[in-house]
Amino acid sequence: MSEPTAALLVRGASQVVTCVGRRPFDLGLIEGGAVLIRGGKVWWVGPDSELPTGLGDVPELDAGGGCVLPGFVDAHTHLAFAGDRAAEHEARLRGDRYETGGIMTTVASTRAATTEALVAETEARARSALASGTTTLEAKSGYGLDTETERRLLEVLATVAERTPLRIVPTFLGAHLLPEPGYLDLLIEEMLPVCAPLAEGCDAFCDIGALSVAESRQALEAGIAYGLVPRLHAEELAHTGGALLAAELSCASADHLVHATEDDARALAFAGVVAVLLPATSFCLRSAYAPARRLLDRGATIALATDCNPGTSYTTSMPFVIAVACSEMRLSAEEAVRAATAGGAAALRRPELGRLTPGSAGDLVVLAGETYADLAYHPGMDRVAAVVAGGEIVKGPGAAVPGTAS
Repeated sequence: MSEPTAALLVRGASQVVTCVGRRPFDLGLIEGGAVLIRGGKVWWVGPDSELPTGLGDVPELDAGGGCVLPGFVDAHTHLAFAGDRAAEHEARLRGDRYETGGIMTTVASTRAATTEALVAETEARARSALASGTTTLEAKSGYGLDTETERRLLEVLATVAERTPLRIVPTFLGAHLLPEPGYLDLLIEEMLPVCAPLAEGCDAFCDIGALSVAESRQALEAGIAYGLVPRLHAEELAHTGGALLAAELSCASADHLVHATEDDARALAFAGVVAVLLPATSFCLRSAYAPARRLLDRGATIALATDCNPGTSYTTSMPFVIAVACSEMRLSAEEAVRAATAGGAAALRRPELGRLTPGSAGDLVVLAGETYADLAYHPGMDRVAAVVAGGEIVKGPGAAVPGTAS
């Protein structure tokens, strides 16, 4: 994402969701609000009737009576890969269980793909996310599982970030699986020195069929030594102790958490680890959902994310995730919207994102409906009328031509 310089006045909104406040249901609503963006950042937000005078010639975006809210922050994706696993998904619909070994199918396709093909496929998914209101997403490597391909995937993410208005936070997930004996040593001694300069975070898949708690600790501690922010796939397929490891290491996030216990919830809350919940994955796997209410009741911060990947959640739509979280995780519309914006920003340790307040990023979404609850009310429907990234309209009236960089 290039350095934003744009100015834009968004007005005519039924309400503006600012996400100012500390409580998970506090959206900081401004009725009849407006947002002024300068230099790619929010310069002013408040009631339209109190808009400052003497603004000069600032381009305007008419919200048309729709709700305005911060751009979605998708805090967990596997955006860069080649091929698909549609046959695997079809088999699960017939009753087969999910097995982590399916990851190697994507690894084979990704290793065989050209860099140009990987860029094209990843960019297409990035633009799909952007069109549905995501302005920032975390994206992992992890479908290479060798030094060359892991490096190439992180370079692909950097290229896509340059070519689109989407803000991409790259994470090294060399510890997706342990495909062969001695792989963890290879990851620490060879892969990390090459890949760490291209990433902001490191991750490990701590679960049955993947890495043990001890192996995950070893991988994450090695990443931390390179200055990478630790994250952890935890308690997705079974309860293995990953959540407590995330708390012990003060990870930025613990993700999935389908099998998180009461003790896990307390530990994550006490350690300040954000619980990133992935309801679309449970939806696609026909599995149980993470205990969102338990996590909230114990004081944990939650985020919602798509887990976009070819095996268990092939979607880029945060509105869909919000709708599923409301219906299946029993979140209120307020809790879900906050988790998809400010919650995701907390998981990425980016406090300037996921809010509409002076100094925050000039990223926002205009809905076709008058209220944020429209996202849960219309599951699967495109209710995103306009998207602004860094003060630039990227969807809606006056949007730049697709394919151009911001």
